[in-house]
Parts: sequence; C-alpha cells; structure tokens
Amino acid sequence: MASNRDGDPSLGYLTRKDTEVKLPRPTRVKNKTPAPIQITAEQILREARERQEAEIRPPKQKITDSTELSDYRLRKRKEFEDLIRRVRWNISVWIKYAQWEESQKDFNRARSVWERALEVDYRNHTLWLKYAEVEMKNKFINHARNVWDRAVTLLPRVDQLWYKYIHMEEMLGNVAGARQIFERWMGWVPDQQGWLSYIKFELRYNEVERARGIFERFVQCHPKVSAWIRYAKFEMKNGEVARSRNVYERAVEKLADDEEAEMLFVAFAEFEERCKETERARCIYKFALDHIPKGRAEDLYRKFVAFEKQYGDKEGIEDAIVGKRRFQYEDEVRKNPLNYDAWFDYIRLEENVGNKERTREVYERAIANVPPAQEKRYWQRYIYLWINYALYEELDAEDIERTREVYRECLSLIPHEIFSFAKIWLLAAQFEIRQLNLKGARQVLGNAIGKAPKDKIFKKYIEIELQLGNIDRCRKLYEKYLEWSPENCYAWSKYAELERSLSETERARAIFELAIAQPALDMPELLWKVIYLLSTFS
Repeated sequence: MASNRDGDPSLGYLTRKDTEVKLPRPTRVKNKTPAPIQITAEQILREARERQEAEIRPPKQKITDSTELSDYRLRKRKEFEDLIRRVRWNISVWIKYAQWEESQKDFNRARSVWERALEVDYRNHTLWLKYAEVEMKNKFINHARNVWDRAVTLLPRVDQLWYKYIHMEEMLGNVAGARQIFERWMGWVPDQQGWLSYIKFELRYNEVERARGIFERFVQCHPKVSAWIRYAKFEMKNGEVARSRNVYERAVEKLADDEEAEMLFVAFAEFEERCKETERARCIYKFALDHIPKGRAEDLYRKFVAFEKQYGDKEGIEDAIVGKRRFQYEDEVRKNPLNYDAWFDYIRLEENVGNKERTREVYERAIANVPPAQEKRYWQRYIYLWINYALYEELDAEDIERTREVYRECLSLIPHEIFSFAKIWLLAAQFEIRQLNLKGARQVLGNAIGKAPKDKIFKKYIEIELQLGNIDRCRKLYEKYLEWSPENCYAWSKYAELERSLSETERARAIFELAIAQPALDMPELLWKVIYLLSTFS
C-alpha cells in the first residue's frame, strides 16, 4: 500500500484501489428462451401513465365581495405590467393583457392597452385586427370604424384590413360606405383579387353598369390576358355578345405579342365557337398560329385540330394536321438546330403542302445552321440541304436565277482550302449545261480545278469536252490532270487511249514513255497491261 502512495503522490492518503471506479458485474442470463407472456412498449407506457400522480393545480379562488375583486384586479394588473416591462416587444403579452381587461368589462382600460401596444408596433396588422374585432364583438361600431380607418391609412398594402373593414360595413347595411372604402382601396392599385372583389360587391347589388366601369379601370390597371378574358366572360354572362366580342378585339390589339397571347386567342376562338361563328373562329386560330412563336403554341395547335375535326372539311382537317406536324418539327429544330434530319423532314412536309414561300423560308433557315467545325464529316449531311434547295428551285419552283444563286452561295461557303465536295461543282456545271450555258459550265469546272482539283471533276470535264468534240481542250485537261497527279496510271492510260483513238500513235507512245519514266505510280500493272494490249492490237 505504501508503495502505491509513493508511486503517485497526488493521491494523498488514498490508494489506487480506493480511486478505481467499480462497475457492477453484468448479470448473466441463464435462460434465454422467450417468456410465455410478452410485455410490449405500449403496455409499459400505459402502466407508467396510470402510476403517475395527479397534477397539482392551484385551488379555485371564489371572489365574494368588491374588496377581493379589487385586490384580484390590482394583482393581475401588476403582473401584466411587470411582464410588459420585461418583454415589451412581445405582442402576445399585450394581447392577453387587453383581452383580460375586456373580460373584466373595463373597455376604457382595454382600449388604453391596445393603444399602448400599437405605439410599440403599429406595423403589426394582427394587433389592428384583434383590436377592431374586440370593438365589433362588443358592438362599439363607431370605435371599430375608427380603428379600421386608422389601420388602412397606416397599412394600405395589407389587403386583409380592407376586406374586414368592407365586410363590417356591408354587414351593417352601409353599402354606400363600403363602396367608398373600395374606392379608397382602388386608389392604392391593389392586385387582381382586390378589383374582382369590388366587381363582385357591385354585382351582389345588381349594379351591372358600375361593375362594367370597374372592369374598364381593372384592365387598364392590370393589362393582362386573364383580366381581359374575365371582362369578356362578364359581358357574355350578361348576354352582351357584341360587347364581349369588342373586349376580345381590344385585347388582341393590345396583347397580340404578349407571352400569354395563346390563352387569349384560344378563349376568343372558343367564344366565337359558342356563338356559332365557325368561320370567325377558324380565322382567329389561323391568325394566332401565324403570329405566336411555335414554342408557345402547343395548346393552340391541339385546340385547332379538335376544332377542324368537329367543324372543318377534309381540306381543313389536313391543314390542321399539317400545322400540328409543323409544330412538332419546329420544336425539334428549336431544341437542336444542327439536327439536319429534322430539317429534311420539315422541308419535305412543306414541299408536299406546296407553299413556295414557306418552303423557301424553311430552306433558308436550315442552311443558316452552318456546322461549327470545319471538318468534312460534319458537313457531309449539311451539304445535301443546299443540293435539295437548288434542285427544288430548278425543278419545282422553276426559278433559274435563284437556282444559280443557290449554287453560287453554296460554293462560296465551302472552305475549299480545307476540303471540298466534287458533287456540288458537278451539279452546278450540269445545271448550266441544261440551261445551254456552256461557257458558264466551263467556268464552274475551271474554278473547281483551280480551287479544289479532284479525280471526279477532271473525268467529268474531259467527258463533256470529248462529247463536244473539243480534242485540244481534252489534251489540255489531261495535261493539267497529270500535272496535279503524275502518279495516276488511270489518267496516263486514258490519255494514251485518246491519242490512239485519234490515230496519233506517236503521241500515244510518247505519253507511255513519259508515264513509265515517272518515279512513282499508283498502279503500274494497269499501265503495263494497257501498253501490252495496245502493242498487241497494233
């Protein structure tokens, strides 16, 4: 024991054994089988509840004379005043104090408490509401009016105060006073619900002309589609079809470019439909479809298709279906302008409809989406838009100058120094030949050889000149072909065959000699085969 104390002098007269925390030994469970009667958590809680002792409540105090009552009131008031001094900004304390004074029927004191509370926080509209409700409950009407008047003057943006004030006046039968309060409120330009409440108030007393005047002010204050539609429906409900139509027409003039214009046009068309004016409704739908952006006209298209199915003929239904498909394609190309397959489908749809201006517009929009990267693989699908556009202008629209312009624009757009498309050059040249413009065709093919020489272009140009019998031009072209590609055995052999067909044996032999002398050839076996065949037959 002495050694333990020596080892740790901080322990004093205690040993380590005395300072150790002794934990109880865990009870070993010998029988682990479940008990025959199980006790649930619910049962444990219920038993704990039953065993709780009853709450200790203060005894009820019975006041028997005025002295005790005065003492009680003095004590309660002192408690409330002390509490207010501690938590002056706690509004619920003020409310309890005022309500207690009210319960003692001491209304002057209660009013004093309410006024003191309002001095602390007059922006709290709950205080005003409860203050006014106390006055109304105890039938102090003029006092309540005074509270409401002060409340709406100080807090004109709290709609609930206006509603309560108006409701009180209406319940008292003071319709003129309620109308005057509404007019005061409208001067503060409230939201739509405030105006609609005023209109409903007038309609409750069958003041239709007054309600109409309020609607006019309403749509000027809130020039929104929903406001105009409510106005038009109000006129329709009162049997004023002409007035209702006039409201819709004014709304279209003002809000045709609004984001919610689709809703306005649909409501206008449905109105005309109910009036059995199907032609008017159809004109409204078509006007709307022409003016509203496709991305915002989904519901309009659906309604138009349903309308045509119900009232239209075969042509009208087809137009509606085309319009719906047009909307789908517009949606696709809006999401991904570089989706050329969608553009092809859209263009095919417009070509089938047969509207030239609309087809040209779609073609122009499609070709405006130039691939972002100057790599040929990105342009291979895009270039067919130009080809189809040119063929459409030539074959369907039969506009030769426009076709020529399309080819010219396309060829100027392609970056020939990086890559080119022989197909476009050849189509442009063949178009000029069809127009009997040989000079133009030669110019196109000459530009092609100068900017982006390719095997296909040389072969086609030589073929054209050969058909025309211009041997000298063929020779020049073959020379340029071989200058550009001296290892091309196909070009050497064809050049030699041309000379042999003209009985120019010496020329053919010289060409073969030049070909054999080339340092590199792509298919020398082809060249030797041609030489062998020619020498055999000669």
